[in-house]
Amino acid sequence: MALVRSHNKIKEDHHLIEIEGRKIPLIVRHHPRARRMILRLDMVGEGAVITIPANSSSSAALDFVHRKSSWLCQLLNEIGERVAFGDGVQIPFQGVQHLVRHRDDAYGGVWIEDGEINVAGDIEHLSRRLGDWLKKQARIRIKSLVHQKVKKINKTLSRITIRDTRTRWGSCSSKGSLSFSWRLIMAPPEILDYVVAHEVAHLVHMNHSPSFWNTVERLTENAKSGRAWLNDNGSILHRIG
Repeated sequence: MALVRSHNKIKEDHHLIEIEGRKIPLIVRHHPRARRMILRLDMVGEGAVITIPANSSSSAALDFVHRKSSWLCQLLNEIGERVAFGDGVQIPFQGVQHLVRHRDDAYGGVWIEDGEINVAGDIEHLSRRLGDWLKKQARIRIKSLVHQKVKKINKTLSRITIRDTRTRWGSCSSKGSLSFSWRLIMAPPEILDYVVAHEVAHLVHMNHSPSFWNTVERLTENAKSGRAWLNDNGSILHRIG
């Protein structure tokens, strides 16, 4: 029997399905504004999420998922296993792979040297210190880009927050507050530039109209490539750390 949860009129059915000999957690999300079925990977878990119109059945959703089973398994194989922060692992920083080295013989927190991210201190604190350092780097870079782009559109900025968002890389509130995922610091610089341009453009247009996209393209040269890269690689960033 599926586990059913409701969140503000969005009903979720949780299933465990078997595809090509592999058991995969699946969330069937009944959304009142959904017009069609949309299947994607679950960035948090090891499975997938399918969003369907509120009047569609879970059985129809399961049939759809099984028809897309080969595609789904291919995506799960491509993103690979989770990478926990630890000594000897490789993680991307601004799009470049770096080896993480624990340095119990040194002081100074976290620093990059010769293509390695060095983390000083006790090994049990490595994961937290590395995570904090990545978030700090994200905050520095994102704030700099935001202020550069806000000047180009002559808009007032309320505030900037850096979070570990799972469904959006960035957002803009009606009050002009911008929020971004710290994981963008692991993406290539041009991808981060695109996401910042996207959210800053929402300070002018709170929609995705042609005028909005014209503003995005005025703020960055990476609109098309940025969207494509995140679609192809974004899930990988959520499996690190």
